Amino acid sequence: MSTAMRTATQTLLVELFVEELPPKALSKLGEAFANGLLHSLQSQGLTSSDTQLRSYASPRRLAAQITGVRYASDAATRIVKLMPKSVGLDAVGNRTRALEKRLTKEGYVDGQRDMQLVDFEDKGVIQLALRLTDSPTPIKEGLQHALGIAIAKLPIPKVMSYQLEQGCELPGWSSVSFVRPAHGLIALHGSDIVAIEALGLQADRTTQGHRFEARQATIDIAHADDYAQRLREDGAVIASFAERRDEITRQLQAAAQAIGGGVKVIEDAALLDEVTALVERPTVMVCQFDQVFLSVPQECLILTMKANQKYFPLLDAQGKLSHHFLLVSNINPADRSAVIGGNERVVRPRLADARFFFDQDRKKTLESRVAGLDKVVYHNKLGTQAARMQRVCSIAAAIAGSIDATPDATPSATLVAQVTQAARLAKTDLLTDMVGEFPELQGIMGGYYARHDGLPEAVAVAIEDHYKPRFAGDALPRNRVALAVALADKLETLVGMFGIGNLPSGDKDPFALRRHALGVDRMLVESDLPLQILPLIDRGIEAFAPGLLSLPAEKIRDELSQFLLDRLRGYFRDQGYAVQNIEAALAAGTLQHWADIPRRLAALKVFAGLAEAPALAAANKRIGNILKKAELAASGSHQHIDTRLLQETAEQQLHAAMQTALPQADAQFAAGDYTASLQTLAALRAPVDSFFNDVMVNADDVAVRNNRLALLHVLHQSMNRVADLSRLAA
Repeated sequence: MSTAMRTATQTLLVELFVEELPPKALSKLGEAFANGLLHSLQSQGLTSSDTQLRSYASPRRLAAQITGVRYASDAATRIVKLMPKSVGLDAVGNRTRALEKRLTKEGYVDGQRDMQLVDFEDKGVIQLALRLTDSPTPIKEGLQHALGIAIAKLPIPKVMSYQLEQGCELPGWSSVSFVRPAHGLIALHGSDIVAIEALGLQADRTTQGHRFEARQATIDIAHADDYAQRLREDGAVIASFAERRDEITRQLQAAAQAIGGGVKVIEDAALLDEVTALVERPTVMVCQFDQVFLSVPQECLILTMKANQKYFPLLDAQGKLSHHFLLVSNINPADRSAVIGGNERVVRPRLADARFFFDQDRKKTLESRVAGLDKVVYHNKLGTQAARMQRVCSIAAAIAGSIDATPDATPSATLVAQVTQAARLAKTDLLTDMVGEFPELQGIMGGYYARHDGLPEAVAVAIEDHYKPRFAGDALPRNRVALAVALADKLETLVGMFGIGNLPSGDKDPFALRRHALGVDRMLVESDLPLQILPLIDRGIEAFAPGLLSLPAEKIRDELSQFLLDRLRGYFRDQGYAVQNIEAALAAGTLQHWADIPRRLAALKVFAGLAEAPALAAANKRIGNILKKAELAASGSHQHIDTRLLQETAEQQLHAAMQTALPQADAQFAAGDYTASLQTLAALRAPVDSFFNDVMVNADDVAVRNNRLALLHVLHQSMNRVADLSRLAA
């Protein structure tokens, strides 16, 4: 093949035509298939600098269109290191046995043009190596290899094994394992078929369109560039997942606008992705249900419509559920009434079931269900939900006493009583018919039933919110009662699981401990709760009966506090704070409550912008090292400064500057104005620099040396109140 032919490029098209793919996995399958092909072709040198990728995924196909794909790669040269020349050749230049053995292993043949024995210098040692020239890889060979890799690496949720169609002439093939049975393979390089095979199929240029609405049963793709257009025009298929998703979104919004009254579609990205994976050419239709069902909590109706029927519920201008809903159909008949009527008939019994569950559940109070928790196993090592409820009550009451204390340290009896009541009833909705049918509604239904029982609104909100935050970005519990119960609930889970050694591993976290830990961190920080993490963990450990936890309390405390701290670091990184600022704030000796960290981080951000910041951070680090060597860093016994022993001008000037700056900075710190405190300390840069330039700290005179160390110790304490500034040093 000529060089010109090898460097010429065409668009490559590969399509696997299969039976209906799992909808929740389709988007990832499509992206993985296309990216797998591209990366493999790139590694083989078959792509060009302007290559672009477009992935396609519909219910019955995975495809990739890659521009700028070459007919063959260039010949490639590579070096295989062998051994030092002194080992490979003897004194007269003959090959040693060790070299001969290695050359045989590498397939070396004397005189072969694409293999040469060479030497080179590496760190002063002459080494022997093979210079290998690989032959160009033609597109057929390269694509066959790439397709095999792409298929092997697909994130298939569950593999199917199926028999090949009768008449398959490929030797050795009898059955295939893949996500769904495959019936067609397209491989086009420009207009040419690339003769590859996969899954018992041989490549051609033929595919199929929509099951019912295609203009023709089979579609021949003349050129790789024509794929999407031919499928859309002749096959009634929008092959691109992203384009199909955008089209559904557009039609949903248009349909809602046509209904009027300010109705809006409930945003649900997961549902939108799933529906996109169920249709090849979407058509949105407007349906409705009997308004009598609106007496049922709207969360129940919304969930049953989305989870069971894949409908898109609508909310009115006041945020209340509308009796209209939207259906995304895979067909577009001239008369839509049959499709609309059929779906309206199907949804009615679903909504009737929800209303029945709601009516039946309200016949029993939440309090009457408490005894039933003793029959529900929470964990085989940690007992029943009843035992867990008692632990949560104990932890929640302690938290309530800490977050709402009167000046004489007497907790509000009302708050503690409401927190205890909410914690006692929080899990009782697990025994209701509605939550039994829709586990996603736990907590939410408890709030509705609490209001029906006439319980205080604060208690109802706490029962409803005690699972929050349920996911990243979710809202926090709305009141102090809910905060106390939610914190207690998550802490009980964390302490219990850590106490029996049931920790997350890799991507496995069956009890969502990472989510629980992040929830604890967020509540402490964002709700500005004056709670210390170690006492909280201790209170959680104390709530468990002796002997129930298999690990020592000290080990649980250490591991869980570190786990929470790691999630906290990630939380602040996600907020956009610099890693060194986070570490500096966490290392502050005065840090008591995590709720204080955002204010410290905000102050550090301003401080980092000051011209004096780098020099002060470096000086702080130097001071810390000096004090550490002198074993004074953690001691307060050498803080007395004798002004009579300040001999050098630079140390006298530093002391004088400290007399002015430190009281002001300390007062600003005490008032919570961390930014002003750090800005005041910035004025010490010049005298600190002069001190280290002109003064020898480790003077021969012991009294002078200790006095200088005391001066630095006082300075170090004030500088590190807001944060450990040494962590900011480069």
